[in-house]
Amino acid sequence: MNLLRNFATVGSFTMMSRVLGFVRDILIAAFLGTGVVADAFFVAFKLPNLFRRLFAEGAFNSAFVPLFARAVEEGGREDARRFAEEILSALLVVLIITTLLAEIFTPALVWAIAPGFAGEDADKFAITVALTRICFPYLVAMSLVAFLSGILNTFDRFAAAAFAPVLLNIVLIAVLAGIGLSGLAQTESAGWVLSWGVFAAGILQAGMLFVAVRRGGFSFALKRPRWTPRVKRLLRLGVPGVLAGGITQINIMVGTIIASFLPGAVSFLYYADRIYQLPLGVVGIAIGVALLPDLSRRLRGGDGDGAHHTQNRALEFALVLTLPAAVALVLVPAEIISVLFQRGAFDAADTAATAGALAAYGLGLPAFVLIKVLSPAYFAREDTATPMWFAGAGMVVNVGVALALFPILGHIGIALATSLAGWVNTALLWITLVRRGDYRADPLVRKRLPRILVSSVLMGGVVWGLAIALAPAFGSTSLLVRGGALAGMVGIGMLTFFALCQLTGAIDLKRSLGQIRGSKRPAEGS
Repeated sequence: MNLLRNFATVGSFTMMSRVLGFVRDILIAAFLGTGVVADAFFVAFKLPNLFRRLFAEGAFNSAFVPLFARAVEEGGREDARRFAEEILSALLVVLIITTLLAEIFTPALVWAIAPGFAGEDADKFAITVALTRICFPYLVAMSLVAFLSGILNTFDRFAAAAFAPVLLNIVLIAVLAGIGLSGLAQTESAGWVLSWGVFAAGILQAGMLFVAVRRGGFSFALKRPRWTPRVKRLLRLGVPGVLAGGITQINIMVGTIIASFLPGAVSFLYYADRIYQLPLGVVGIAIGVALLPDLSRRLRGGDGDGAHHTQNRALEFALVLTLPAAVALVLVPAEIISVLFQRGAFDAADTAATAGALAAYGLGLPAFVLIKVLSPAYFAREDTATPMWFAGAGMVVNVGVALALFPILGHIGIALATSLAGWVNTALLWITLVRRGDYRADPLVRKRLPRILVSSVLMGGVVWGLAIALAPAFGSTSLLVRGGALAGMVGIGMLTFFALCQLTGAIDLKRSLGQIRGSKRPAEGS
């Protein structure tokens, strides 16, 4: 298996999803803006995603993938099939109960996540409750997607699972196009139609992955739920993951709760979040998805040196793509926001407000990606408790700093608090891995990382100069002119960065491209 090739596979589909996600958000910004319906939809869509990340992606994957890999290694496909059936039945029971309770107590959930809506506008609160009830069953579909993705990824089949988010964005873009053509833009009906689009997309995603698993030669049936030893083991590993995921989501929810007291702030943070999630998704999520099954297999086979090698290369790959992106988000956020969102209901004032949040998120981007790189080293060793405690420390920092900065900086203070919490979490993960001997920086990574940092800073200077030189173009009323200026600035910045990396020896482009195409892994230390 070629780890870099798997990074590229997941990353390319994630990039496609994020690009389509930008198209989706551009349409949302144009048709919904930052008003009542936009705020209501974002909160409604956030709630099922919160529980999805809590139950499926966070707790479930961190516990399921290592155990499923063990079942494959020790008992073959037949034992793995029985294990998958045991876990699926238990997972569905939890999901169905959670969804039913959420549908009954939706007003309480909305009040908990956005209390400012209740005091601000009764109609806004009622719309949010209604849209949430439509969106919430998306949790069941996405949890099944996470389950099926874990199976596919364990068998080195990454493409179908990575394509699933693309399908969501295709459906929502089609729905938004219909909203625009039908004249429903900036109406309450637009929120209803978009929410039903989310519901339909979840069903299509789960169905696609079920077909992919069957075509991959792995089949399973739905069995009666049973309290088996392996379900107990998954629960023991999963509970810390639920708590860690819960802490992470509390960090996000704290920002939403505080922002709900400032009109438009929920939307400003949403649009900024969508942009910094592009590099985080393409790099961080791609690495996390590919790294966990690889580390699990290596550690299960006693290949400690191979595990260290994998972690070091993952670290390099993450930072070579993340550091320049972070520099750009901090230095030229307004230019990015203006081109992507400033049209229709989204005006120049919205651009300025969102740009401040984006710059603040950019400061934490490397930390968010490093968490995705470092956490699999714990999960592969079936340690889900330690990341939970570190996430808790980050939560304390996030809540305290957000409350302290909000009266001074508004929504920008919320974004800064999130970034600081990310760095605290990263530092704790890193230090503990080193102290345990579970991570050892090799000579190659010690040589390359400072050079990647220097190349990123120098590239930032070039981008900053270009932004000043192109200021008249960015101030144009023509989207074509502004888009061309941004494309040129990004293109020159990328060429500058990779040229600097090649000159300084931070990366070897020829070798990296060869690995992506499927060449043999270089020798340790090469």
